[in-house]
Amino acid sequence: ATTMLFKILAGEEEPDEGEYKWGVTTSQGYFPKDNTKEFDNDLIMVDWLTQYSEEKDATYVRGFLGRMLFPGDAGTKKVKVLSGGEKVRCLLSKIMIMGSNCLILDEPTNHLDMESITSLNNALIKFPGVVLFACQDHQFIQTTANRIMELTATGLIDKQTTYDEYLDSDELARKRFVMNMDMSIADDKAATEEDE
Repeated sequence: ATTMLFKILAGEEEPDEGEYKWGVTTSQGYFPKDNTKEFDNDLIMVDWLTQYSEEKDATYVRGFLGRMLFPGDAGTKKVKVLSGGEKVRCLLSKIMIMGSNCLILDEPTNHLDMESITSLNNALIKFPGVVLFACQDHQFIQTTANRIMELTATGLIDKQTTYDEYLDSDELARKRFVMNMDMSIADDKAATEEDE
């Protein structure tokens, strides 16, 4: 569900119903969970990243690759042969070079080593814009997130808190329980109506 929500927010999919509208001054950078199509071409890394940059100077673009731990000659490597971790770092370079002020990150720590996860964590903590992310790395969520939005079957729980505080909150646990019970009752009612 989260991946589909992020695809909708990034404009890659249309919602089944409802609508959303980004603010006039927002620019979104999307980090997809499945990045296969991003790298399904014969471009080298420098050329791949240049297509997302307003500044077309190769030295400028290589600087972004360098920040993501790619040495100088790595820029000539074809993107389709990159490892999972290298693809993640390329996508993060893309988001940085685009200058987005709203980041949509779907499982950004997948395929990253500890050093890269720490660097990403530190960068997101300092990032002045908005970051929407889904992640299964507890430590990453705890140190990065300051607002938790949980999508339940019956609605949204939205709380400005750390992840551990969110999990430990009795009030929020009761709210999650009630929301899940509401869904269970609705499922039971629908099943009964089908049987009749």
